[in-house]
Amino acid sequence: MSKTRLAAARRFVVKVGSALVTNNGAGLDLAAIEDWARQIAELRAQGREVVLVSSGAIACGMQRLGWAKRPQTVHELQAAAAVGQMGLVQVYEGAFAKHGLHTAQILLTHDDLADRKRYLNARSTLVTLLDLGVVPIINENDTVVTDEIKFGDNDTLGALVANLIEADALIILTDQQGLFTADPRKDPAATLISEATAGDPALEGMAGGAGTSIGKGGMITKVVAAKRAARSGAHTAIASGRERDPVIRLAAGEPVGTLLVSETQPLAARKQWLADHLQLAGRLQLDAGAVDALKAGKSLLPIGVSAIDGEFERGAVVACVGPDGREVARGLANYGSGESRRIARKATAEIEAILGYIDEPEIIHRDNLIVTV
Repeated sequence: MSKTRLAAARRFVVKVGSALVTNNGAGLDLAAIEDWARQIAELRAQGREVVLVSSGAIACGMQRLGWAKRPQTVHELQAAAAVGQMGLVQVYEGAFAKHGLHTAQILLTHDDLADRKRYLNARSTLVTLLDLGVVPIINENDTVVTDEIKFGDNDTLGALVANLIEADALIILTDQQGLFTADPRKDPAATLISEATAGDPALEGMAGGAGTSIGKGGMITKVVAAKRAARSGAHTAIASGRERDPVIRLAAGEPVGTLLVSETQPLAARKQWLADHLQLAGRLQLDAGAVDALKAGKSLLPIGVSAIDGEFERGAVVACVGPDGREVARGLANYGSGESRRIARKATAEIEAILGYIDEPEIIHRDNLIVTV
């Protein structure tokens, strides 16, 4: 049934990794890029919508600059991205033009999706481009990104884009066949997992391992991305980009690679936005009773907050952690950190006497809160 649902998908996000785009660092793989463009063009001809998330700018820049090893300093990475992005977008534009398709380049940072207005602007732009029949090509804006605002890898970015546009499916093309029970390069007994549930904790143990010297991610980032994409109801397929027609075959429901199935109902757009925050302004430490209340769908009252970590203003996105320190929810704070400290462990009826006013009776309203466990 899950494969049937993938075949019924109308809106796709396709992510291709650096090792594929650059043929393991040898330079842009023009034949591969043209082949992906052909496959995406076929999906477009079927009336389906596709957003392409492509790695490769830094790797392409490295090749153009003659660097064999990925640099470590931020300014060198940014310079490589600036050089490589030029070649990358030119090749994609030419490849899609052969099929009569226009493309659009969109470069994003985490700040673009963390700010509510910019989040909505990005969503509107992408949806408009899809309505116009354009293929958006998205990459992280590596020329300006810093450690504080980076997504970390384009698997995460692909999942965030799937959430952003409420895609039905995320296809991650990599240089591996899919997810195995162990690293097949080290364990000859490892077997391919054809289908599993996105978010299954056992998958992260199977996916341990870093990426290549060209790319940054690894199978673990793909498993975590599938878990994130599942929040908006998107299934995730992890497959080899070197297979014959992987995008077309997956969209037709064929068993290619690994399919990680979403079994959750899509979240409302506002709660997706909250869930997708990678950096949070602070933490509210809760007692066990408050944790149970949040899991039951209730708002967070001041009396359930035992401590506040960090400095933040009213309206900031903060994490809610239980007595064991693990995050249980996140949401928009009705009070800043200073005010929250003053009313923590106090009854709602005491807020006005303590602060001299009352904005809201709760620290986080249930409509502005998402449970993350």
